[in-house]
Amino acid sequence: MMKGQIGVVGAGTMGAGIAQVAAQAGHKVVLTDTNPEQLQRAEQQIIKSLDKLVEKGKFSSEKAETIKSSLTYSTLLSDHSAASLVIEAIIEKLEIKHQLFQQLEQTIGSNCILASNTSSLSIASIGACLQNPSRFLGIHFFNPATLMPLVEVIPGVATSVETTNAIETLITNWNKTVVVCKDTPGFIVNRVARPFYGEALRMYEEGLADFATIDWAMTQIGGFKMGPFTLMDYIGNDINYTVTETVFSAFYYDPRFKPSFTQKRHMEAGFLGRKTGRGFYDYSENAQASAAIEDSQLGTYIFERILVLLINEAADAVFMQVASPQAVDLAMTKGVNYPKGLLAWADELGPAWVLEKLEKLFAEYGENRYRPNPLLRRVVREGSKFIS
Repeated sequence: MMKGQIGVVGAGTMGAGIAQVAAQAGHKVVLTDTNPEQLQRAEQQIIKSLDKLVEKGKFSSEKAETIKSSLTYSTLLSDHSAASLVIEAIIEKLEIKHQLFQQLEQTIGSNCILASNTSSLSIASIGACLQNPSRFLGIHFFNPATLMPLVEVIPGVATSVETTNAIETLITNWNKTVVVCKDTPGFIVNRVARPFYGEALRMYEEGLADFATIDWAMTQIGGFKMGPFTLMDYIGNDINYTVTETVFSAFYYDPRFKPSFTQKRHMEAGFLGRKTGRGFYDYSENAQASAAIEDSQLGTYIFERILVLLINEAADAVFMQVASPQAVDLAMTKGVNYPKGLLAWADELGPAWVLEKLEKLFAEYGENRYRPNPLLRRVVREGSKFIS
């Protein structure tokens, strides 16, 4: 296991969460940010989180104090000079990340690993600014980092095998579930999950059902913890739309990832979700809850249409060597709390059933967003399964 100090740059919600995870794993941690007020907020966030863990009986008060004392808050990048790993968690702008990593490379030791928590930029593009990109990779935590078990580890084309192996071991020892995936847009989770939002929006735009009915179908019939519109409101329509738009453009405008005008208009109107009091739903104090049309036939159609597109996308991630079938299923259950791994779900329903549903949609719409993946066709043709 990698020993020594861990550095985190960027004291926002994600950076503070990652710093807390590393400190709880027994490391000395330095959290830096150019904004002293942000550092104070991060420190209060971590203290509050640790105090809650004590209240719940997860930690003794003595252990919580030890963790608190292992954290240092600083505005100086030079305080990462003794680090064995530095994780960047700042704004998703390539030029700003380049400036940061070039500064860090002048500060850190020769054996220090550098990492980005990016969710939307390519690892190769970030690491290209470094003199030694072989020690750079992606370590993508999910929000909140202290609670979500999944971490995607993403080596770039220049990353050494030794660097990837060291980080996979380290993050596993932090009691996280690690999946290693290829440096492609959206990695695993943000790529495979796009139809959960996109096809729900598409059905709304077709007039098939309203927000509440689609959410009802996915939770009550599909078993998902949140429906797509409730989840988009929770994430924030600005954030969710931007991820969709980024993945769409990064995939050279593949229609599978096409953004929605409905979500864009909500974003433009400032209807961002819970944080603004209104999104797809109204969260004001006296607002009436939207009533779903609880039609089992309609609900089943909605659920199955979204599910087969999710399965198709999971199959594509395997087909294009982004990750193994097991890693894809693990990512979707641990990263976004899906009720089942999508490929195991396909095996359970029958790959031929999934293919038939997709072929009907493809025949009806004639759009490439519904084209069945070659791996799905192969599995059906061979009478095999995704998960052996």
